[in-house]
Amino acid sequence: MDIINSALKGLTDAASGFWPASPEKAGLENGKLRPCPGTPNCVCSEYPGSPAWIAPLSAGKLARDEALAALKAVIGEMGGVLVKKDGDYLAATFTVPLFGFTDDVEFRFDREAGAVQVRSASRLGFSDLGVNRGRVEDMRRRFDKAG
Repeated sequence: MDIINSALKGLTDAASGFWPASPEKAGLENGKLRPCPGTPNCVCSEYPGSPAWIAPLSAGKLARDEALAALKAVIGEMGGVLVKKDGDYLAATFTVPLFGFTDDVEFRFDREAGAVQVRSASRLGFSDLGVNRGRVEDMRRRFDKAG
C-alpha cells in the first residue's frame, strides 16, 4: 500500500504544478475573512445568510494561543501546509489527492464570538462537489476533540 500511496503522492505533486496560484489576495478585509465569490466551491463562516455560509469552529474554553495551536495541529493531521500566521490569522493550503488541485483555507480567531472563523475555497473550477464544506466539517470534529 505504501508503494501506491507514494506513487499517487508523486503524481499529485507533479500535476499540482499545472494549476495556477491563488488568483485572490489572501488575508483579511476590514478585519474579516473575504466573502466567497459566488461559486459553489467556497465556504465561509463570516457571512450568515450567504449560500456559502458554514458555522465557525467553536473555541469553547480555549484561549487564543491554545485554539491556534490546536488548529495548527489539525491542519497538519489533515495534510495541510501552514503558509502564513499573522496574529489571529492563519492561512493554509490543501492539495486534493490524485488531481493535485490546491485549495486555500483561512482562519481568524474571533475573540468576540469565542470562535474560529473559517474560509475554504478552491483555486480552480466552479464546483468542488462539496470538498471544501466536507473539509471544514472534518476540521470541526477534530478541533472539537482538541478543546
